[in-house]
Amino acid sequence: MKTAHIRTELPGPKARVILARDGSVTSPSYPRDVPFVMDHGRGAEVWDVDGNRFLDFAAGIAVCSTGHSHPQVVQAIKDAADKFIHISSDYWHEGQVRLGEKINELDPMGEPVMSFFAQSGTEAVEGAIKLARYFTGRSRFIGFLGGFHGRSMGSLAFTSSKHTQQEGFFPAMPGVTHVPYPNTYRPLLAGKDQGKAVLEYIEHVLFQANVPASEVAGILVEPFLGEGGYLVPPDGFLQGLRDLCNRHGILLIFDEVQCGVGRTGKMFAAQHFGVAPDIMTLAKGLGSGMPIGLVVARKPIMENWPRGSHGNTFGGNPLCCAAALATLDLVEKQYMANAADVGAYFIDRLRGLQGRYLEIGDVRGRGLFIGMELVKDPVTKIPARELCDAVITRAYHNGLILLSCGTSTVRFMPPLVIGRSDVDEVMVMLEASLDEATRG
Repeated sequence: MKTAHIRTELPGPKARVILARDGSVTSPSYPRDVPFVMDHGRGAEVWDVDGNRFLDFAAGIAVCSTGHSHPQVVQAIKDAADKFIHISSDYWHEGQVRLGEKINELDPMGEPVMSFFAQSGTEAVEGAIKLARYFTGRSRFIGFLGGFHGRSMGSLAFTSSKHTQQEGFFPAMPGVTHVPYPNTYRPLLAGKDQGKAVLEYIEHVLFQANVPASEVAGILVEPFLGEGGYLVPPDGFLQGLRDLCNRHGILLIFDEVQCGVGRTGKMFAAQHFGVAPDIMTLAKGLGSGMPIGLVVARKPIMENWPRGSHGNTFGGNPLCCAAALATLDLVEKQYMANAADVGAYFIDRLRGLQGRYLEIGDVRGRGLFIGMELVKDPVTKIPARELCDAVITRAYHNGLILLSCGTSTVRFMPPLVIGRSDVDEVMVMLEASLDEATRG
């Protein structure tokens, strides 16, 4: 079995020089946790500028779905670059058309779809809410506490996973009302079935007391909640949202920016529940690291807005489209099934730790979308925020790249290419990190 190879005190001397240079020229707003300065990567392995080897179980925030520098993706990018690097959306190119055809072939909604091409998840969300307003003629929206949808002013209005994301930027886009995301481990509403409780709150409290259903253009939700804690919704919740939207003429918008493209073991996370949205946003893992986002909508919705009502300069970039086509081919044929298999093995290994570490309150997820929530006490479930931060830091020093989410959840979102041997190696590093962190 491979072992992480840490050759220098972290950060190493070359990394420290780059970090010092960065401090004088780069915005301090980036939420960086550990001083990792990357040099190169292959698959799930990455090396810093001092030659230290790490396993990357963050994957650029769930972006590097096919691993770092997958040869087929790299070759597709090179081939596209040899032809031309950019043509604006005022014109056409075959790669963009082919990507739109591929998304349609994947059948995310059970009927023909059309795509708008963007550069990021936040831009895809902006496009989705503009499309929903235009199509319905309504102006209000419902979002969910814990959701993350981006940082531009429209998507920011929905983002509510941490108060720091909105602090100092009020007001964002008006018209968004938040409701709880169903959390079985930490229920906020009365009732054992938190999905049903949230649906009843929307229908019988919110719509009756504060938000007229007839003014709501769309409900924007992550089928699996990402930044808010890596939550899998209870059975019946997404189906209930679909029924509610149907009754009130509201568009159902699924943000699959983080949970889509094979990460949960299916191409689209909503497929675990057999629910189709009206609009879907994709980004992150779609391009294996290239900046691309999509607004995907049922054809009668997308074809409704006219020429000039929405557009951009870089959407449908030929290099990004080539990367996305290669990525979707690899995910569909190999890595989606691998994510389901290895993810189940990983979750089983993590749950095996719960009997040894009372600080592990909950392990949840599907495929390689996995959260491990840390608590001060398993009975009170008080979040162990400091312990979570310490585990992330100790993991870095032990050769493992991780990120947190929610209040105190360690999230695992590695490239979809990992094998069971990678999980076995990570478990050794994770246990060492837990031991060190719990000892202070």
